[in-house]
Amino acid sequence: MAKIQVLDKSVSELIAAGEVIERPASIVKELLENAIDAKASAVTVEIKQGGIGFIRITDNGIGIAREDVPTAFLRHATSKVRTEDDLTNIATLGFRGEALASVCAVAKVELITKTAGQELGSRYLIQGGENGTLEEAGCPNGTTIIVRDLFYNVPARLKFLKKDFSEGNAVQGIVEKIALSHPEVSVKLIKENKTVLHTSGNRDLRSAIYSVFGKDFATGLLPVNYQHNGIRVSGFITKPACSRTNRSMQHFFVNDRYVKTRTGMAALEEGYKHSLMVGKFPACVLKLGIDYSLVDVNVHPAKIEIRFVQERPVFEAIYFAVKSALEQEDILKSQPKSQRPELLSTFYQKPARQTQFPGSPSVPLKSADPVKETSLPPGKLKVREYPATPAAPQMTVQEPVQEYDFQAPKRSVPVSPAPQPAPKQVFDEAAFSFLKRENFQKQERQEPETIIPEVAPPQPEPEQEMPVIRMIGEVFKTYILFETEDLFIMLDKHAAHERILYEKLKKQIHLKQSQLLLAPVSAALSTEETDALLSHRDLLRQMGFDISQRDGKLQVTEAPVVLSWYPLGEIMEDLAKNILLCKIDVTPQVFDDLLHSMACRAAIKANEDNTPEELQELAQQVYFDHKIRHCPHGRPVGITMTKYEIEKKFGRHN
Repeated sequence: MAKIQVLDKSVSELIAAGEVIERPASIVKELLENAIDAKASAVTVEIKQGGIGFIRITDNGIGIAREDVPTAFLRHATSKVRTEDDLTNIATLGFRGEALASVCAVAKVELITKTAGQELGSRYLIQGGENGTLEEAGCPNGTTIIVRDLFYNVPARLKFLKKDFSEGNAVQGIVEKIALSHPEVSVKLIKENKTVLHTSGNRDLRSAIYSVFGKDFATGLLPVNYQHNGIRVSGFITKPACSRTNRSMQHFFVNDRYVKTRTGMAALEEGYKHSLMVGKFPACVLKLGIDYSLVDVNVHPAKIEIRFVQERPVFEAIYFAVKSALEQEDILKSQPKSQRPELLSTFYQKPARQTQFPGSPSVPLKSADPVKETSLPPGKLKVREYPATPAAPQMTVQEPVQEYDFQAPKRSVPVSPAPQPAPKQVFDEAAFSFLKRENFQKQERQEPETIIPEVAPPQPEPEQEMPVIRMIGEVFKTYILFETEDLFIMLDKHAAHERILYEKLKKQIHLKQSQLLLAPVSAALSTEETDALLSHRDLLRQMGFDISQRDGKLQVTEAPVVLSWYPLGEIMEDLAKNILLCKIDVTPQVFDDLLHSMACRAAIKANEDNTPEELQELAQQVYFDHKIRHCPHGRPVGITMTKYEIEKKFGRHN
């Protein structure tokens, strides 16, 4: 164990002024941090009268050597910092050496401690910061600190304390944050002789969250595990359906220290920007691992606020971590198990069916299979003619394909020994009587060829039926109604189509899929808007656009394939507006906003007439793709009700 000693004046002057003990929670925080720094694996906090009358903190850490005990109560006495350089690489929770000195100045303190190398421990009594007495005592390894009669000698501070109940809740809040930041430590809190919190200390963060916040909160979480620019982001965020009306449940920990960081809050909410409605906020327990030299904790007296050497990498790490976790979330699978149809648990493992309506080009309905990229000579891209429906553009290339990794969750498609007929797709003939079953043209999915031994050719497996998607109709020319075996779904067609276009834009931009226009499209823009777009030509090329200026007007000569049939002039106007609103460099988040703007402008609108085929196609795409659950503005694409829930509303179930 490092020896406790008083810091040199040159070092102590560089340390930010220590926090004045204002309430019991301040004491508990300082002493808990000391216990964690002492490598304790179990800590017990006991309070009475909200901590004003009695606080006892017991740990099984390394303890304090007898000769160091009196020194520990001197100001700026610590074993954690020695030189000025140590202040730039602080790896411990405490470092100022002021906790015990501040506590004993305003309360009656008793310390009992023992190291592993001592036969007997030490007992030290001090009150008011003066006349401490040291004696031997029998005790286990570790440290116990008892604080009695807080502010007994400072009545002016005593009268500013809140009621015992409120002070006790403040103490509990501190203990909860320590428990979350160190799931490897078993933390126990006893209030008024009643255990209110006890974590297992098994290193499982979800288990600690369950102990602190309960089952309802713990079951609505998505895991996060991401690394960006040397910064590790781990922990949990809430599903969009479990959002809250305030930010009180946003918890950030930097190098296992609870902090309040505006950068973290901004990045978290930016990641949810298009998954939550206005006025809703996500909750999280996120832990950031960052090089100690890149963060300054010697800023705030309470060590709650910190300063990053570079804010941008931290923002991006949290933002991309949140986006990555949200991309894997599916609201259709997030319903309680008792109310979710068993159908859904296996449905998403199967590829989507393809169905072609007579008189229209086929449009594949894709599940989240890996996207395919084609190997073509530069500039030679064959594009099939598109149908008139906005949601239908599809590229076809007559070349061998190779798999392209989008770093998105993939579902494997089982390879059967012999090609099997595609499962049937069932449509509702009653709702659309003019759609006859014999008019549907089925397409078989191309399976990889498999060498079959002649001696024992395998038998084809029985045909497995895909879940039935039965179209019901449309209400208010806005909402599509359909059902599965045990689930009723209502879709917002504009929100759904907007998200579909957004996902297609992202894929095409990643693959650089764009096409030359037969004739340039002019955009009527102001001089300022034109200059903004021309100054960001490289950005627009990344998005699939090629623009130029001719006769004082902006012209679009190339556009993303998915947008080639939409009003490009209006899209350019929206892009210019978004770029002008951005006062700094165009960040990945602003880039996303531009894609959202394009998708919103091009999507079908509410109160717009659409054919039943278009509505059917839209419903299928949403149901088969788990990414399409929120529009880019954060509104839900659809709402669901199980058969059980509907029957319960009609009194069929008690």
